[in-house]
Amino acid sequence: MDCVTPVMDVATRLWSCTSKHSSYVIDLEENLCSLRKEMEELKNVGEDVKGRVEDAEKHQMKQRNEVNGWLNNLEVLEKEVNQILEKGDQEIQKKCLRNFCTSNCRSSYKIGKMAREKIPAVSELKNKGHFDVVADRLPSASVDEKPVEKTVGLDLMFAEVWKWLEDEKVGIIGLYGMGGVGKTTLLKKINNEFLKTKLGFDVVIWVVVSKPVNIEKVQELILNKLEVPRYEWKNRSKDEKNQKIFNILKPKKFVLLLDDIWERLDLIELGVPHPNGEDNMSKLIFTTRSEDVCHVMEAHKHVKVECLAPDEALSLFRMKVGEDTFNSHPEIPTLAIEIVKECKGLPLALVTIGRAMADKKTPQRWDRASQVLKTYPSTFSGMENQVFAILAFSYDSLSNDTIKSCFLYCSMFPSDYEILEDELIELWFGEGLLIASYDIHRARNQGYDIIESLKVACLLESAESEKHVKMHDMIHDMALWLTTKTEEKKKKIVIKERARMLESWDFAEWKDAQMISLWDIDRISLFDRSVAGPKVPSFPNLESLFLRRSSMDEIPSGFLEKMPLVRVLNLSYNYRLGMCWQVHQLVNLEYLNMSFTSIKAWRIGGLKKLRCLILNFTHLKEIDQTLISGLSSLQLFSMHGGSHHQLELRLFDQIREDNNILCGGKKALLEELESLEYINEISIILPSDISVRKLLSSYKLQSCIRKLHLQCCNNMISLELPPSCVQAMVHLETLQISSCSDLKDVKINTKDKGKQGFIPRYSMVLPKFCKLHEVHIISCSKLLNLTWLIYAPCLQSLAVSACESMDDLISGSERDVEENSGLLSRLTTLQMENLPKLKRICNWVLHFPSLKMIYVHSCENLRKIPFDSNTGKNSLKKIQAEQSWWDGLQWEDEAIKQRFNSFFMPSEYMDLYQVLGYGY
Repeated sequence: MDCVTPVMDVATRLWSCTSKHSSYVIDLEENLCSLRKEMEELKNVGEDVKGRVEDAEKHQMKQRNEVNGWLNNLEVLEKEVNQILEKGDQEIQKKCLRNFCTSNCRSSYKIGKMAREKIPAVSELKNKGHFDVVADRLPSASVDEKPVEKTVGLDLMFAEVWKWLEDEKVGIIGLYGMGGVGKTTLLKKINNEFLKTKLGFDVVIWVVVSKPVNIEKVQELILNKLEVPRYEWKNRSKDEKNQKIFNILKPKKFVLLLDDIWERLDLIELGVPHPNGEDNMSKLIFTTRSEDVCHVMEAHKHVKVECLAPDEALSLFRMKVGEDTFNSHPEIPTLAIEIVKECKGLPLALVTIGRAMADKKTPQRWDRASQVLKTYPSTFSGMENQVFAILAFSYDSLSNDTIKSCFLYCSMFPSDYEILEDELIELWFGEGLLIASYDIHRARNQGYDIIESLKVACLLESAESEKHVKMHDMIHDMALWLTTKTEEKKKKIVIKERARMLESWDFAEWKDAQMISLWDIDRISLFDRSVAGPKVPSFPNLESLFLRRSSMDEIPSGFLEKMPLVRVLNLSYNYRLGMCWQVHQLVNLEYLNMSFTSIKAWRIGGLKKLRCLILNFTHLKEIDQTLISGLSSLQLFSMHGGSHHQLELRLFDQIREDNNILCGGKKALLEELESLEYINEISIILPSDISVRKLLSSYKLQSCIRKLHLQCCNNMISLELPPSCVQAMVHLETLQISSCSDLKDVKINTKDKGKQGFIPRYSMVLPKFCKLHEVHIISCSKLLNLTWLIYAPCLQSLAVSACESMDDLISGSERDVEENSGLLSRLTTLQMENLPKLKRICNWVLHFPSLKMIYVHSCENLRKIPFDSNTGKNSLKKIQAEQSWWDGLQWEDEAIKQRFNSFFMPSEYMDLYQVLGYGY
């Protein structure tokens, strides 16, 4: 029994082992089927995973590493299983009882074992293939490239902006300019440059802001660029988005590019850390149409994107037209230059018109296109929708209807015409466009503010001549288009330039016009062939008529007869035009300008509604008595400019008539002006000491004076002004004293007069000419100095010429001048010529913080100028004088001379009136 037990145990184990091993052989076919089934299920799971990965990759996502590893394992396992199944299938085909041998049994055993052992591995890999997430969002590039066509004319400006980007002290940069000038193109060029030159920035964010600004939309665009998953900020409050953006950007060095902003964008409200150039090295660059936005955005640097130069404009235009068309006919390049001129360098117009001309290969079609652009530009292909509509966004953004109306009124002037700011404001006043129509001074201030608003909006621009503005050609065309675009704005405006003759059929076409502007017209004919005689034109709706720069001696009789509603009549710059007697028929007239005409006598009455009468630079010698005092609504009277020489003054005495108020030195004219109830602005030439005394005796006249010219007042030895007079002249802006040959000094008298006529330092009240901006002293041979200028703290322009006795401009010592007088602190232009005895400007150093230009000629005894190293700092542009004078100057320090050498420009003699830019 004891022997049997071990034998049985061995036998049992042998049976168990044999049974297990035999099952690999016996169950081979079943195991292969199970393995094949598991593998098919695994492959299905693999196909699902691959599909999900492919779909994710289409959305710029990257498959996870664990998924990538699983798919690699699947590939390896599939190969192994396929080998097992292939061998197993072969073994089953060979297997039969008759061919059952030891070698076959061993082969079946091996395959069966591999099949059974592989089934759990396949099952395990299948179970691991049910992934929740197969791919992650790819980190976006730090810069997204922006599509941009080849640029023209932006390289210099790009280089300047890039230099600021490299400057650690510059954090915020503003690019401003009119619509369509290339601001966005420049910003795209900057953006794309970061693809090549990172400058160490972590991320560059591009956002188009536009208007009205939507803070949350801007925040979402920033969050998207920063790869913040949508679920983390969707349906969150603005403050929560703010905090999210701030937390991400705070540790980063970023560039934020904001395109097309129209108002201040609060960075704190957005959640953007302020790029102050100190605490962080991040940058903000934005584009805008308004220079004001650059200021309210606190830009450290800002630059105006200008229109293209003529050669650059032609290059861009040629690019858009295409070489094939451009060279298709020898006349086309010349005609292209004419079309390019009409665009005035505006890229938007050049591109639009260039594309429209790309298929036009005959000179006839180019001729027609040029004529359309000159006469009816809004009808040219693409101009209305692609140019004017874009430019009009600037108009739509103006803050109120008054500014909009004043802008549209500028279209009455020819395109690119330099408009004198004062004249424009006076026209707005005459038209009733300004709110303060009862007070010309308040209206003038409002007018200057409006001009400034239009300039910062890039709808007007500064002209080359000082105190002038102009309108870009395309802006001008857009303004005319706006006047007829909608019913509420619709106003029939006619502008006609450069015509040899206007005839009756022209006027018939204009019968519904509300505003007519005629420039450079040689002749007006009222002859009508249908009636074989003159026919008076009718303008029942006409409100404003400009007739300027004509060569006519007179306006045809009857031309002004049927204009019952006319309020504004501008006949200025008709140099040959004499008196227009028909004016008295315009009973609703409120503004009349006959400056720069040949008018000699004024005998027009009955204009009870006239508020502005402007007779500048005329040689008017007669005004009938009571005609001025009869203008009961008159608020502005201007008769300055021109010159009365000694011979003319003697002729006045010979002409003397009882009813001519210009005789007797214009005293009678002043008396009539004084009698007017509503008069509040006067600009005038006074040719005698009698008229000066009249002015100094009338507080009302003093308070109305704006421009005053004292000329040929030969009996006036001293001009003494009491403090009350100085304080009354609150509106005096320009003072000219010329040809007063006996005048020795100008004094401001005070009760306690100190040395040399100065007010003592302990004086509590300083009389000041608070608005005096310009002083011109010419041909006053006995005048000794201009010390009285210490009472003109706002003086901007000083010109002194042909004063042979003057040895100092400002005499006395620094102690004599009140510390807070601000002597010449706002002076921008100083011009001195033909002052043979002049030795000093003053006895102490002046810093001239606003000085831009100095002109000196024939002042050979002026050997020192009151400059130190701080004079004209950040403002001085030019010192123009004879080389010999400059070389002979004496300096306290050679370093000071070297500093100013760079501003010096040698020049020959220039006429003072040319230097001053005298005109209207």
